[in-house]
Amino acid sequence: MPQFIRLGFFLAWRQVRRASPWTTGLIIFVMTLTFLNLVVVSGILVGLIEGAVEANKEYYTSDILISKLPKKTFIEQSPRIISIINSFPETEAVSARYLGSGSIEANYRTAAKEEEIDKAGGSFVGINPESEESLTGVSRFVIDGEYLKPTDYDQVLIGAYLLKEYFPVESSAIQTLSNVHVGDKVRITIGEIMREMTVKGIVKSKVDELSYRVYFVDSQFRSLIGRNDYNVGEISVKLKPGSDPRAYKEALNRSGVSEYARVQTFEDAQPKFLQDIKNTFALLGNMISSIGLVVASITIFIVIFINAITRRKFIGILKGIGVSGRTIEVSYVFQSFFYAACGSIIGLVILYGFLKPFISAHPINFPFSDGILVAPLLSTMIKVLILVITTIIAGYIPARMIVRRNTLDSILGRN
Repeated sequence: MPQFIRLGFFLAWRQVRRASPWTTGLIIFVMTLTFLNLVVVSGILVGLIEGAVEANKEYYTSDILISKLPKKTFIEQSPRIISIINSFPETEAVSARYLGSGSIEANYRTAAKEEEIDKAGGSFVGINPESEESLTGVSRFVIDGEYLKPTDYDQVLIGAYLLKEYFPVESSAIQTLSNVHVGDKVRITIGEIMREMTVKGIVKSKVDELSYRVYFVDSQFRSLIGRNDYNVGEISVKLKPGSDPRAYKEALNRSGVSEYARVQTFEDAQPKFLQDIKNTFALLGNMISSIGLVVASITIFIVIFINAITRRKFIGILKGIGVSGRTIEVSYVFQSFFYAACGSIIGLVILYGFLKPFISAHPINFPFSDGILVAPLLSTMIKVLILVITTIIAGYIPARMIVRRNTLDSILGRN
């Protein structure tokens, strides 16, 4: 190691040891806040959308979503495809869903005129209650009433966004039902079939697909839509921990599933707008964090500059006895590195030791998602590097300005 670096390190260590603990602590505190601002702000903004993505995966698509081909109304050869899925050792749970659409009517018994009947369009889904529960745990979103049982007949779960009580939006484009509660009768129309059913429960989730649907037991829904071939509308597959969804997708395609259905991983199936918003929020978070980085750099610049000005006479004496200007500059670089490193280490401990686990256990309750803190280790370490380099530059510049002054002027305190 060159001598000027060793001597610069000694001078920096001596200066830090002799500095006021309060001053040193305050600078490190500023650096810690800068680090947290750099990582946490963007992490929360990205986590807001990431929470929605994770919820969409966990409660709707699962790891693999198999859907009908374009121009088809259902997945052909569904029983065969389900048999192939169950033969794979990576498969943990499967839910096959029958899909349809129609209308729901309420207060039709008391309405004096046809126009006064509450009517809403609905997306209907027939499920095996036990399979769906093992895959997505949808029963946790039943906020009123009870979840379906396989033996239930003429009973449905209604998504909360179809009810005015839970989704009070006044718009002609959005139809909702008024005064519908658990135990009430509603009239379901699917094509030419009309049937009266009892509301068994209300489903409300931040995953919109769940809150806009009407749930039937699959055996009854199959008869309502006249589907006796057991061909379903979509199949969600949950894989065992450690399984690769993309490799599983390729294996299904090699088994011939792609001839009858579209196979997607949860990443492929997620709405594109979520990814676009995620990228936008990441950019916005980085912009906000950059302001904190600039403030921290200015703080270090001022601290080092004032420190060098007050020690100008001492710097002049060092130069007078033969200590090179490069050595003195290196000593201030080491001081800056010390502040940045200490702040980053404390910030890392706070981030991964407290903030990330706490927010994971207690997600931030946003209106459309349960926000988490996204802070990948690699990305965080890159930000640490950026913080350290910026701080070193901010410390080097004022040191360079003072060291370049005339040695005699520095010793005598002349400007």
